[in-house]
Amino acid sequence: MLREATNLIVENDDMPETFATVGAITRAEVMGEICHHLAPFQIGEKPITGATVITKDLAIDSLAVMDMVMEIEDRFDVSIPMNVVAEIYTVDELADTVLKLRARR
Repeated sequence: MLREATNLIVENDDMPETFATVGAITRAEVMGEICHHLAPFQIGEKPITGATVITKDLAIDSLAVMDMVMEIEDRFDVSIPMNVVAEIYTVDELADTVLKLRARR
């Protein structure tokens, strides 16, 4: 049986590294992954933030949004129902949804 490790610190060359709980993800990881997938659709120099409205502030169509959502689902091993996807407007809302679904596992 595999047990979860919580806040494991490994020292290497006097530089501690903290490893998150096995299976747990951070909001930063989710935001980073979402921003990575949305980067090709960025308009100009305006950064992608949590407040970015996915279909308004980016040059992305509905098909590309669905592709991106499927990639996020695969990456974080979640399934976002279509009715929930329809209610997601911002990057923050997408990240919150992924985190909420992961917490239910």
